[in-house]
Amino acid sequence: MSILLILAYLFFVGSLFGWILELLFRRFISKNNPERKWINPGFCVGPYLPLYGFGLCILYLMSGIRQYINLGSNIADTIVLLLAMALAMTAIEYIAGIVSLKCFHVRLWDYSNEWGNIQGIICPKFSLIWGLLGVVYYYFINPNILEALDWLSHNLAMSFFIGFFYGIFIIDVVYSTHLIATIKKLSDEYNIVVRYEELKTRIRSAYDEHKTKYRFFQPFRSDTTLAVYINAMKSSRKDKKIKRKTPNN
Repeated sequence: MSILLILAYLFFVGSLFGWILELLFRRFISKNNPERKWINPGFCVGPYLPLYGFGLCILYLMSGIRQYINLGSNIADTIVLLLAMALAMTAIEYIAGIVSLKCFHVRLWDYSNEWGNIQGIICPKFSLIWGLLGVVYYYFINPNILEALDWLSHNLAMSFFIGFFYGIFIIDVVYSTHLIATIKKLSDEYNIVVRYEELKTRIRSAYDEHKTKYRFFQPFRSDTTLAVYINAMKSSRKDKKIKRKTPNN
């Protein structure tokens, strides 16, 4: 099987399972969702996270360099590889975060409250999580990955489904890019960095408040304009700053 076809399959699998992982994390663990509601995670509106897709492709490519690491100990060689995987995933996360922040004035995620964070984009806690995912991949997924990919390549229905995925994915990326450009325009107008997940949560809360049906795969659709929500985010942050500056009586 060609390397491009392998990477295409891996990107699909990583994007899909990464979305499921983030969905569950936001629902049951994330501090940014105290009401424990189902929030559609990520940049796109569909059930996939490209960050994880790229990450799985990187892990697959990096696992191939294991044979070239020779420190005189199998344990040391494996530890070096796993650390390199964690650093690579952290680098991907940083690049994606800094591009969205600098180019679109949008925070796709926010680690500002985490210890040792850098610009609120990466932090030791989540680098450790990337490392653990690298361990899971290296020991439980990588040994069986070629067999699984070979099955996919010979399963016509699955190949058709993956082709369909890429068609929908491209349309979604175009739509989401247009949406984030609109958000950037508003963020420039209101002079604020928009927290993507906070904006989604505010829209979800508005649906719940009015007891109307929430469209999970259209998290930014609302009867109220995005400008209203972004202005409310700015006002909320101003209020928090004032409270922090005001001494307790």
